[in-house]
Amino acid sequence: MYEPPLHRNEDLPALHALIKERVFGLLISNGAGGLVANSVPFVLDAAASKLGTLKVHLARANPQGRDLEASQDVLVVFQGHDHYITPSWYETKRETGKVVPTWNYTMVQAKGRAKLMDDAWLAQQIQELTRALESRREAPWAVGDAPADFIAMQRRAIVGVEIEILDIRGKWKTSQNRNAADRAGVVAGLEAVGDDDSHAMAEIVRETGRD
Repeated sequence: MYEPPLHRNEDLPALHALIKERVFGLLISNGAGGLVANSVPFVLDAAASKLGTLKVHLARANPQGRDLEASQDVLVVFQGHDHYITPSWYETKRETGKVVPTWNYTMVQAKGRAKLMDDAWLAQQIQELTRALESRREAPWAVGDAPADFIAMQRRAIVGVEIEILDIRGKWKTSQNRNAADRAGVVAGLEAVGDDDSHAMAEIVRETGRD
């Protein structure tokens, strides 16, 4: 990933927080047929290793699982909030006109080695993932709400994968290169858009612009 120093985020808790918020990551591997990428939801165990450990499951029919047996090196990409930034929001546009559009975004990329796991590990991963996602609901569903034999049948159709993170990079491209007046204009413009994504990015720009 291209990482200008201005946009590099090396705060591990912040990188972990993005992963936990945006759990639907892109798992990229390189097998016999070349590069393969699948989007899947992950569980992060921040305490399991120095940089954290990712837990995921794949459909047993997915050939990526077989690729991971032969070539364990993987890259996982977690896309955070993003938004188009119009130059019309910059004070500099009114002063000089020397501005162009851009795109603000946050992202985490994690490299590691994948390991296929046994059924007991898989059962735990399913529970952890379900709790993490269902806890956001007023009436959360639990794995135990379904018949045990049905869950066992479903589990036979998937494989568990554990990835110890060996390298993790964060990129927060959030108007750090603009002056205070331009950043204030970006925040105001995003808040005026009024949707969830724009509000989230407005807050990130506000936070990253603070000294």
